[in-house]
Amino acid sequence: MERINKSHPEEFILLGFADHPWLELPLFIILLLTYPMAMVGNIAIILVSTLDSRLHSPMYFFLTNLSFLDMCYTTSIVPQMLFHLGGSEKTISYLGCAIQLYFFHIMGGTECLLLAIMSFDRYVAICKPLHYTLIMNRCTCILLVATVWLGGMTYAVSEATVTLHLPLCGHNTLDHLICEIPVLIKAACGEKGSNELTLSVVCIFMLAVPLCFILASYASIGHAVFKIKSSEGRK
Repeated sequence: MERINKSHPEEFILLGFADHPWLELPLFIILLLTYPMAMVGNIAIILVSTLDSRLHSPMYFFLTNLSFLDMCYTTSIVPQMLFHLGGSEKTISYLGCAIQLYFFHIMGGTECLLLAIMSFDRYVAICKPLHYTLIMNRCTCILLVATVWLGGMTYAVSEATVTLHLPLCGHNTLDHLICEIPVLIKAACGEKGSNELTLSVVCIFMLAVPLCFILASYASIGHAVFKIKSSEGRK
């Protein structure tokens, strides 16, 4: 613990738009307007999906989780960005940076995986409608969501923990508005090539695999819809 305290500063200086300070006010206004709107919209989706029994279906169950994720995802960074853009204080404590790092990447990783699951739900609903209720039953939906959260947490905790243990050699300046893994790796000293390579591989996996799954699902949906239209045309 003593070694970690010596190699890590008590706080970080976030440079943000230090080279373009005129951008701070417009961005502050945009975030100040859009953040409450996004929160209200997501809360409305959660309440309507929960209170209306007609919406108790797998699609709205996943949508509720997505809205909750969006709220947590934006809340992990936007309030801190507003604080820094609207004030003269441009620092964040080491603990605050670590907390933001974990939450930001947990929510981001989980959201990528959840979008893939939602595309699978639509694939089953359209391409296998007779088996939809059997495949996408409540237990399956809960299991899928739990797996998605576990996957996002595993990704974030492993990557963030390794990054936070990189020696910074007293460097406490981050050229960004928030604490992110690539920014901390860039600020670290010593050998960090393996960390950069690992981060690249994991990020490609977390982005490319869900994206391919989503594209494959909607390609299958498009093919099924095209077949239906072709059959109707022949009639």
